[in-house]
Amino acid sequence: MLTERQLFILQAIIDGYIQSAEPVGSRSISKRQDVNYSPATIRNDMADLEEMGYLEKPHSSSGRIPSEKGYRHYVDHLLLPHRLSSKEIENMKSLFAKDFLQVEEVVKQSATILSELTSYASIVLGPEIFESKLKQVQIIPLNNQTAVAILVTNTGHVENQTVSLPDTLDGSDLEKITNILNDKLKNVPLYQVQKKMEEEVGALLKRHIKSYKDAMFFTEETLQKSSQEKVFYGGKTNLLFQPEFRDIEKVRTIFTLLEEDDTVQELLKPEHDGLTIRIGQENDNVAFENCTIISAAYSFNGRPVGTVGIVGPTRMEYPRVIGIIDHLSKGLSNALTNLYKKGS
Repeated sequence: MLTERQLFILQAIIDGYIQSAEPVGSRSISKRQDVNYSPATIRNDMADLEEMGYLEKPHSSSGRIPSEKGYRHYVDHLLLPHRLSSKEIENMKSLFAKDFLQVEEVVKQSATILSELTSYASIVLGPEIFESKLKQVQIIPLNNQTAVAILVTNTGHVENQTVSLPDTLDGSDLEKITNILNDKLKNVPLYQVQKKMEEEVGALLKRHIKSYKDAMFFTEETLQKSSQEKVFYGGKTNLLFQPEFRDIEKVRTIFTLLEEDDTVQELLKPEHDGLTIRIGQENDNVAFENCTIISAAYSFNGRPVGTVGIVGPTRMEYPRVIGIIDHLSKGLSNALTNLYKKGS
């Protein structure tokens, strides 16, 4: 159990580190007008907080930085409600005041404004990404070079696309591929299709199709559009301006994973109603061990249909970002309701 003074010092260090990206020392805390503790007292508490795992000492200086445990305690127990500025509210109001014609428009614009307001990378998962399931796949040859792939979801959405046919696949192969897909992928959520392909469909294609590699490539290309168009990004390059991401290899790894929609969808999948905040290793992916991912579901008629999220450093401006995401997710829910009312 932390004392009131330890809690104060922990919050002071986290607030200071968020603002400066530099370790915070006892001297800088003691100079605050609201502090009556001596530097020696503060140093003793800082040492205790470090021993308990709430702080870390990055090098030989006397300054400390928050650990993941420290950030977690800060988020769970010390955060105060953040009042959005009038400019932030007006920016979001202007977004939802627009006369959108399609769901994709409002979702895409939400990703853009979220990245602009936070200066972090934003991700918005389109409506029903977790609810939509693949109901049926049809592959209809048009000629020796092309075919039409028809994907139908349980929500009634139908996706038609023209795909190129490898020379090594004939009509019999296409029929086998179609049967395998409908057998193994029926009622599979769209965001899990790629994983199911790798775990089960690939083995069956290898067993039944002579040109297995061509069949696998063709099948992945055919199904790719079912999930890719439902993920929208904003401000990925914002990460490059954060001190934590000066390591080019580290940033390259993060950018590569942010191109993999199935990985992103798993990272942003809500754990519960309201905000989900995953700090560092809580993301279960080594590439994001220095990142915090904050997400919130948005709804239609009271049912969650998508997610808005931010990827940034663990040294994140938590109160402000949480306030923005909370406000935006509610605004997006209202915008979708209005949009569907216009279309009905």
